[in-house]
This record gives sequence, C-alpha cells and structure tokens, in this order.
Amino acid sequence: MSFSLFVNFNGNCKEAVEFYAKVFKSEVQGLMTYGDMPNDPNFPVRDEDKNLVLYSQIPIYGCMVMFSDSNNPIIVGNNINPTIGTTDKDEIKRIFEELKDGREVMMELQKTFWSDLYGMVTDKYGITWQLTHENGENI
Repeated sequence: MSFSLFVNFNGNCKEAVEFYAKVFKSEVQGLMTYGDMPNDPNFPVRDEDKNLVLYSQIPIYGCMVMFSDSNNPIIVGNNINPTIGTTDKDEIKRIFEELKDGREVMMELQKTFWSDLYGMVTDKYGITWQLTHENGENI
C-alpha cells in the first residue's frame, strides 16, 4: 500500500517542482515534457505546449508527490491540501517561512488542541499547505 499526491498546474509546473524540491531538500525525478512524448497522430501536441511538464515527481518525507501541467482547466490551490507532519519543530518553522515568502498565511504557526505547532500557508503557486508538529500523542 502506498500514498501519493498529484498536483496539477497551469503552465508553471517546472518552476513549482524546482521550488518544492528546494524547500523540502529533495530531488526532482522523472521530469518529462509533453514534447518528450512519442509522436501520436491521434493526440497531437501543439508547439506552444511542448515545454510544459507532462510528468515529474519529488519524494517528500516518504510520500511520492507527482506534478504536471494540466491541459484541462483547473482551480489552483483548493483542489489539494498537502500536509507535512514531523517531530522536528525547527524544520516546520523553516518550511513555513520558505513557503510563505510574501504569500498568504491562512493560520500562523501556533499551538492547537491537536498539535504543539500547526499552521497553514498558501504559497506562490496557490497551493495551501498544512504543517504540523507530531509529538506522538493522540488528540
């Protein structure tokens, strides 16, 4: 059994993937553009779409997160809520600061009834992230 997350973008996927790899100290894997696909006359790729990302992935804390530029209309941000949980409060603070860089903070990092440190931030790509300290105790 596994868990993964797929995130679609409107043309800025490559930039986003590189940003997330930096934030989460990970590595971009398997980046393929629409132009890298085998030619198929049944599914032609427009010249302006050839540099868009068809598929890429980044391992983030044991979860494979997949990314793509969508060729269908999407609503950025509210269709997913990636959640990062760790016992390392300093790492939560670092990630929160990098993700919020000039963006919208939905909830500052703070103590809640379920966590010693929890916050929500919407990053520059419109994705709302939840960050939580896991202390090993149940709610």
